[in-house]
Amino acid sequence: MAALAWLLIPLVAAIAAGLWGGWANRTRRVRGDGPELDGYARFRAAMEKTDSGARGA
Repeated sequence: MAALAWLLIPLVAAIAAGLWGGWANRTRRVRGDGPELDGYARFRAAMEKTDSGARGA
C-alpha cells in the first residue's frame, strides 16, 4: 500500500501542475510581434553605427 502512495504522489503533482498551468495561462493575451521587432530594429541600428567612440589596439 505504501508503494501505491509513492506512485500517486507524482501523479497528483502532475495533475496539479497541469491545472495550475491552464489557470495561469487563461488570461494571456495574444500580442503581436510589433514591440519585439521594434526593439530588434533599434538593436541593429545601434550595431551598424561605424563610430562607436572606442579605439582599437
